[in-house]
Amino acid sequence: MWVWKKTIAKANEEEWQARLSNLPGTVISEAFHAERLNIDVYTESQEEALVLAACYGGKTEEVQTVDWVAATAPENTPPLIIRDRLVISASDEPSVLEDLQQRYPGRIILTFPAERAFGTGNHATTSTCLRMLCDEAKGRKEAWTLTDIGCGTGVLALAGLRLGAKHAISFDFDPIAVDVARHNIERNGGADNLELFQADVFEWAPAPGEQADIVLANLFSTVLQKAFPRLVAAMKPSGILIISGILNTQKDETLDAARAAGLKVLKVVSRGKWTTAKLTQA
Repeated sequence: MWVWKKTIAKANEEEWQARLSNLPGTVISEAFHAERLNIDVYTESQEEALVLAACYGGKTEEVQTVDWVAATAPENTPPLIIRDRLVISASDEPSVLEDLQQRYPGRIILTFPAERAFGTGNHATTSTCLRMLCDEAKGRKEAWTLTDIGCGTGVLALAGLRLGAKHAISFDFDPIAVDVARHNIERNGGADNLELFQADVFEWAPAPGEQADIVLANLFSTVLQKAFPRLVAAMKPSGILIISGILNTQKDETLDAARAAGLKVLKVVSRGKWTTAKLTQA
């Protein structure tokens, strides 16, 4: 086992989280200096650690023993920092959340512990959706609505409400995902204007007047390609669609299917092996 180490400015935390989002052995912690952070990336081989050092500087060293149970405990998982708006914690311990509120004053603190095989939002697909959602919410002065298709943990819908959505619809085909999302919503609170339920994207349709300003769909590429007509129907004519769950190898065919359904691609972001895109109606 090897570890690559680097110290960074705290102001660059989100940038480094995004850069290393596809590396599961990443740990970010506070450095001795208040304005600095330590990055440790644990790798199985020296070669992997040396590649990181060649790309980003820093140093590498061999690790003899690692207590992975302790290292991966929720309180040791670095919080996910999204723009200057959101902080998402893998721990729901009050002391951890209070510390985060002090470290990141003025930001929205959400807690999404990993449970029942559903993650915290750190996956590249979810975190990139969150960044795009923050960017879209930032410039909106009029009331807006959101629909989250394939809700998973519920983090996207709840983040949307905290970022200013007046109403959100969120559903998933998997009843376990809906249960997890409901638990997370109760844990965080502040979701009185959320409709959360189980549904199949190929059977669900918005009620009249329920088309959303922002639609999020973090689904498998094969599902997205067939579901684009449904996603378009869920959007207002001037609405934004954010899609993810797309392997880079399936990016071109998925975006071609989107264009065939009458969508225009506005932005494409790749993180690791995953692609996220922002679209609107052509």
